[in-house]
Amino acid sequence: QVQVVESGGGLVPPGGSLRLSCAVSGILFRFNSMSWWRQAPGKQRELVAYITSAGSPNYADSMKGRFTISRDNAKDTVYLQMNSLLPEDTGVYYCYRYPLGSSPSWGQGTQVTVSS
Repeated sequence: QVQVVESGGGLVPPGGSLRLSCAVSGILFRFNSMSWWRQAPGKQRELVAYITSAGSPNYADSMKGRFTISRDNAKDTVYLQMNSLLPEDTGVYYCYRYPLGSSPSWGQGTQVTVSS
């Protein structure tokens, strides 16, 4: 059973930066692709980015050039560096194994609020 603990969210002004972290347990981390998702108020959860077990990143179009996903296999942790944040980036950010599988056990997520 995948267990995740997300952290690093907060309140930042437009144009600001945040680095999210996700500590993972319950799986052989280095053999799994990992992903970040976000859920904005009143919207469905959407894929932000994923990174393969080999370290190859992939991004949703609206995040390309602003977000960077990375992983540290020694720490079983996946990161999301977010730069040039926009108000529409506001939401709860979640991480999980990728692909999700049939019944993902989501963590608490971490709240990101972009506002002046």
